[in-house]
Formats: sequence, structure tokens, C-alpha cells
Amino acid sequence: MLTYVVRRLIAFIPSLFVVAIVAFSLMHFIPGDPASVMLGPDASINQIDNLRTKLGLDKPIYVQFCIWLTRAGRGDLGDSVYFHEPVLKIIGMGAETSILLMVFSMIVLTGIGVSTGIIAAIRPNGWLDQLLRTLSLLAASIPTFWLALNMMLLFASTLGWLPSSGFPSIIESKDLSNLRYLVLPAFALGFPNSAFIARLTRSSMLDVLSADYITVARGKGLPYRTVILKHALRNAAIPVVTVLALTTVGLVSGAVVTETVFALPGVGRLVVESVLRRDYPVIQGILLVVAILYMVVNLATDLLYSVIDPRIRYG
Repeated sequence: MLTYVVRRLIAFIPSLFVVAIVAFSLMHFIPGDPASVMLGPDASINQIDNLRTKLGLDKPIYVQFCIWLTRAGRGDLGDSVYFHEPVLKIIGMGAETSILLMVFSMIVLTGIGVSTGIIAAIRPNGWLDQLLRTLSLLAASIPTFWLALNMMLLFASTLGWLPSSGFPSIIESKDLSNLRYLVLPAFALGFPNSAFIARLTRSSMLDVLSADYITVARGKGLPYRTVILKHALRNAAIPVVTVLALTTVGLVSGAVVTETVFALPGVGRLVVESVLRRDYPVIQGILLVVAILYMVVNLATDLLYSVIDPRIRYG
């Protein structure tokens, strides 16, 4: 197992190098000049040129890339053009919100998706199965921003049960009640994504429930709950876990819309603001961090396979 993990970690290096090339190239192909954006429309050409020299934007692109890549290899993603602070610090300021939002969204989509899929598979083609499949299709068709706005209107403005925007830091305030600020965003982000999990869980469960060992387990008189949760669900979990891993990283892109609508100080909102400001180092740093997150999640998923199914072994 350790050998396998080491090999996978070594394989991260060329993948991250390709991501770095793509991220750096895309950012420099975006129209606009950070120096012009920072100084405003009234700045003179000399002022813009001086700022470009100060920021190192006057150097050839390949030179800028080599400098940035060398610093990134040391764990230094550079300084933000707009904030004039280290990129890692800027990303860290929004990481708390984005991580908590991701965790709560995963709880919502897993809870709704897996439970709905199991219930639908127990009585296939029945009225409850048809109803749950229809609701899943409806959930998948709802745009995240539309659901978010309507939830804000109902639960925040009309009923006043939950706050509509913002998120005070729990780390700074030490107040866990601030988690209520993430209830609406987490549901708005997780509910539409739960539809595919529900359909996949149902399909996997139907395949497993028709297997001979399930018939034998039921013939031995095992409680139906035990057959479903211990035998069927565990064997049907691998494709579901795979998609959940991909969905986890996919929530990062979905959080861009959600954090913007709910005015959350997260990484997703930071991406939008950084693009508008032409803050190259921040955008490049976020893309690199997301790529690392994607690779780590995939590695963790592969290791989880061996926990779910002991027959899977990595050498």
C-alpha cells in the first residue's frame, strides 16, 4: 500500500507541471492588463509602463513562467497584484468558507442522493420509485442560482428563519452558531447535485439486489435491513463513491455561483473578483490548489476502495 501511495505522489509532479503550464498560459491570453486595471482609466502610459516593470509583467512570458514555477516549487505562489499580499494568505482567507460549504454540500447531496436511491431500488417501478425518479429529474433541472434566490426569498426574507448572505468566520469568532449562514448555500449547491447520485445509487443497488448472494442472504433469514445496508449497499458503493469523489471537486466550480449569490467570502467568489481585476497570481494559485485537491481526492478514493471491498489490493 505504501509503495502504491508513493508512486501516485511521484506521478503528481508531471501532472502539476502540465496544470501549471495551462493555468499560466490561459491567464496571459485573457484580454486586459493588470497594471491598467489597477491604475484606472486616467493613468498615463508612463505610469502603466512603470507599474508593469515593477510587477515584472514587461518580461517575456517564458521568463515570467520560469520565475513563477521556481517560486511555486518552494511553496511560494507569489503576491497578489491587487491585495499586495502572498497568494497563499489570500486563498487561506477564503478557504474556511469554501471548505465548510463543500463539507455541508456533500452531506446534503450524499444524504438525499444515497437514501433516495436506496428507497427507490427497494421497490423498483412502484409508485414511490416513480415519484422519487421524477423528483430527481426535477432537481437536476433546477439551476443553482434560481434555487438559491428562491430559498433566500422564502426562508430569509419571508420567514426570517435563516440569514440570507455573508458568513462571519468561526475561527475568529469561535461561534459555531455562524454555521447557520451556510444552511441555504449548502442546500442550494447540494440538492441539484444529489439527483445524479440518487439515480446512480438506484441503478447500482438494482444490479446488486438481483445477485445470487443477496438471495442466499435473504433465504438464510437475515433481517431485510441487514441485507440492504450491510450486503447490498456495501457492494453497490464503489461506483457511487467514485462519482462522489468527482462531485466533491466539481462543487468548487459550483461554489462560484453559490458564493456570489450569497455573498460568501470564499474561494469561488475570489476567482470571479480576481478575473475581473486581472490578478494573475491569485487565479494561477487557485487553479494549482484545485488541481492538487483533485489529485488528493482521487488518491483518497482509490484507497477507500480497499476499505469498502477487501478484495481490492494495491501493490
